[in-house]
Amino acid sequence: MADQTESSIIIEASPAEVMAVVADLKNYPSWASAIKRVDIEESDKSGRPLRVTISIDAGAMRDTVSLVYDWSGSPDMVSWSLEDAKMLTAMDGAYEVREHPEGSEVSYRLTVDLSMPMLSMIKRKAEKDVVDSALKQLKKYVEEQ
Repeated sequence: MADQTESSIIIEASPAEVMAVVADLKNYPSWASAIKRVDIEESDKSGRPLRVTISIDAGAMRDTVSLVYDWSGSPDMVSWSLEDAKMLTAMDGAYEVREHPEGSEVSYRLTVDLSMPMLSMIKRKAEKDVVDSALKQLKKYVEEQ
């Protein structure tokens, strides 16, 4: 299995407030610069997305991907895995939100593999850039609401 990139950030908001933004995938293009379009293909009875098609433009990682979401881990966690893509062969990740004295600690884990050869060092840097950027943008969006 490919290496995983993980990072976390403190957001001055409750875990429920953070998870509400994380669960609102349709709204990602308004705050996540790498996400250009989101189409919800299937949702559960609670309205949480289960199958989603996302257009991504994150520099070296540019593709339209179909992801399957899993909300069953806990109320403060969501994970996803790649179902289909053109360039990517893996895009598995998770957001986990934990209570913190200053609000919430949000962890983001991501594993990406490309169908084309790429030096591991370059791929890991691109993964890290995507994870760090997504966390900073999530923090800014949640705290400004």
